[in-house]
Amino acid sequence: MTLTRPTPEAADASGSIRRPGAGRAAALLALAALGALIPLFGPSAALRGTGEAAAPGDGGIALLRAVLFLALCVPAGEFLVRGLARSVPGAPAVAPRSWAPYAAAAGFVAALGLASVVATGNLVPHSLAEVDVGGLYASRDGKLALVEVNAFLAAGLCAVSRRPAGQLWPLAAVVVTEALRAHPPTEHTPLLGSGLTVVHLTCAALWTGGLLHVLRTLRRWGPGETGAALFGLYARVAAVLLASITATGVCSSLRRMPPETILDQLTTTAYGRTLLAKVILVLAVAVLALWARIRLRRAARPLTACAPARAEVVVLAAVVVVSGLLTALPLPIRW
Repeated sequence: MTLTRPTPEAADASGSIRRPGAGRAAALLALAALGALIPLFGPSAALRGTGEAAAPGDGGIALLRAVLFLALCVPAGEFLVRGLARSVPGAPAVAPRSWAPYAAAAGFVAALGLASVVATGNLVPHSLAEVDVGGLYASRDGKLALVEVNAFLAAGLCAVSRRPAGQLWPLAAVVVTEALRAHPPTEHTPLLGSGLTVVHLTCAALWTGGLLHVLRTLRRWGPGETGAALFGLYARVAAVLLASITATGVCSSLRRMPPETILDQLTTTAYGRTLLAKVILVLAVAVLALWARIRLRRAARPLTACAPARAEVVVLAAVVVVSGLLTALPLPIRW
């Protein structure tokens, strides 16, 4: 495996022109389609046999929230890796094209869709006439939904401006808003829950988006010591992020499901089943990450670590999608 950039066009055996990027784009579209099946059909699978009631439009809500989370990951990862790249001696000046504007557009559409659901009383609107935009200002959830819509709009404007670093502030607002939305004032110790969610979501976005941008950067830089150095820097940061994600995830799970009931609820509630699936995926990510780090340190060509890292970023995206599914499921009962 090499990281040298392929030629834009190549001729196949019949003499016709083949574009290498077309196959990569088709693979990405196929993965995106498969990923969309998780939130669309996940609620019915998770709720089967639990006796819990499904919320209206839970599949669509889970999909929109998954898109929103993924839209956070892309710009967060770009900022992290660009900062790491500046500390690599002799790093090439070239960098991959930013995907932040596209991520902001996707996040804006997802936030707008979620706001329309809130504006109809947490029901899926069937026409624009059913959406009460003014009613969003009358409720806590409505105000939080408006903040997310405006934050992604501001992030997109900053991303295409001369000061793209300005998008960090609206993106931080989205993270805080999501944390507040997930922990309403009626919950036990909502500020603690919101704080855990802020750290968890921030670290997850940096880890997922960071690995994606590392792989894109290495493809531009080509094989060499600078690429291995960048990958090594990211690996050290990712280890800290994984530890933070694990700690906050465990604490949040224990708040939702007390220790004496967690084993039972992991198999008998939709939330618990989905959480268990997320834990399994995170374990798979950890194994792939360890494999990549071993290759990076011991292989004759350190950048062969990109092979397991590509699989890692795909599974990380699945973890983010499953996290979106979790937000659309009924919370477990505190027995």
